[in-house]
Amino acid sequence: MRECVLIVEPNFTGHRWRYAQWAAEAFIEAGYACLIVTESCNEDHRLARKITQANRAELEIAFIDPPAPRRAGLAMLERIPYLRYHRYFHHAYELVNAFQPVARVVVPYVDYFLYALPFLGSPFGMTPWIGITMRSTFHHRKVGVKAPARPVVNAIKSCLFRQAVQVRGMRTMLSIDPTLPEWSIRWLGKRAAEVAYLADPFPDAHADDPAQARARLGLGTGRLLLVYGSITARKGIRELVAALEQMPDAPTLVVAGEQDTDTREFLFAHRARLNPPPVMLDMFVTNEMEHDLFSACDVVWLGYKGHYGMSGVLVQAYRFGKPVIATAEGLIGWFCYGSQLGPLLDDLAPQTIERAIDAVFTQAPEQAQHSADTDSQTQQDRHARLLERNTLVQFKRTLREAFDDDAR
Repeated sequence: MRECVLIVEPNFTGHRWRYAQWAAEAFIEAGYACLIVTESCNEDHRLARKITQANRAELEIAFIDPPAPRRAGLAMLERIPYLRYHRYFHHAYELVNAFQPVARVVVPYVDYFLYALPFLGSPFGMTPWIGITMRSTFHHRKVGVKAPARPVVNAIKSCLFRQAVQVRGMRTMLSIDPTLPEWSIRWLGKRAAEVAYLADPFPDAHADDPAQARARLGLGTGRLLLVYGSITARKGIRELVAALEQMPDAPTLVVAGEQDTDTREFLFAHRARLNPPPVMLDMFVTNEMEHDLFSACDVVWLGYKGHYGMSGVLVQAYRFGKPVIATAEGLIGWFCYGSQLGPLLDDLAPQTIERAIDAVFTQAPEQAQHSADTDSQTQQDRHARLLERNTLVQFKRTLREAFDDDAR
């Protein structure tokens, strides 16, 4: 029986299903058969329907729900997400491996059970596997990323991470954060698996003519400020609206992406106070609409709250050549260091945001670049080169190399 690459992703919300799809494409292109495992609640998801309808031998999907809850005293362990997910991944692996040999395993979001690994070991036995971490931030202050001081939590997670990357079977720990491999070189021992940078992928695309994109979206000719993605309070949308309300010459706010209930109610209550009127696209955004939005807009908003990880919206703005208004914190601030990509926000006060909006619409990018000193320019160039790697082709290549001994 043909061995397969097992890809386990129980949750198809947000962009997680895309990582499962792209991982499968990477290994199918290398000649492997792939099996994606997810929970049965995703049977009607567009990816699940696409795989089922295609009925291809090289790509299948299986729907596996979590095992029955533990009984008696062990039931308390189910309350700990890391342990609960570790059990699910082990359960899925055992069921699949019983009827189809698994050659290797890919975990697109290893943060589900990352900190359970030092206690429970690999959920995949001796099978080689790789995982992608997207939430590891314990190291940020050690590598110059602006983040909250949490010395106790960070010390504990740092210790657990160092043990996690020593579990059997793990070939490579991939991170969409380029500073984690940098930290790992200094702090990890020789027994640890390699920690490598995996550039957050964005399909190869370039900006279309802005006027044509605006026409397709039904947008006007004025200045457009885009807020894109899953629209919640963490996007800094309330603070942005408060600043726009008091601006005499504000740009048109374009909010594109599904809104949560609180944000939807807030925007409905405040939209009449904005001039010009905002454009609200409260819906799932297709690839075609996404392309038009980033082609049409003038500036992209990244003034997020409490977000310290990587941002796919930053990658998209960079690829389309759009300036950003960005938080100075976390990886967004790290990538935008020196304001080469747009003004940085040290806080979200209305006056701070208003100044940034005025600056980004009046200052040419080359002016900001010219004003940087030599050291800052070197750092900015390094970060820009990293953003250039955020292609789907590079993403797939890195995944395949993560299993390749010769690539190390």
